[in-house]
Amino acid sequence: MKFHFDKKKDALSIQFSDLPYDESDEVEDGIIFDYDKEGKLISIEILNASKKLSPSFQSELRQKHIALAIE
Repeated sequence: MKFHFDKKKDALSIQFSDLPYDESDEVEDGIIFDYDKEGKLISIEILNASKKLSPSFQSELRQKHIALAIE
């Protein structure tokens, strides 16, 4: 699992697989699930992440150094 935060877009991506996505579904306002050709969930994107994720969760990501890339 990989985490990537795009500071300019304020978007957090959580990637479960390196497979290319085939279809996306916005399951809730600003929360997008990406699926491969077989319909398996391969990533989640959270838009406006700084507003949707709790400060404690953001801090935990930083403290644990979970492959969080900040652009």
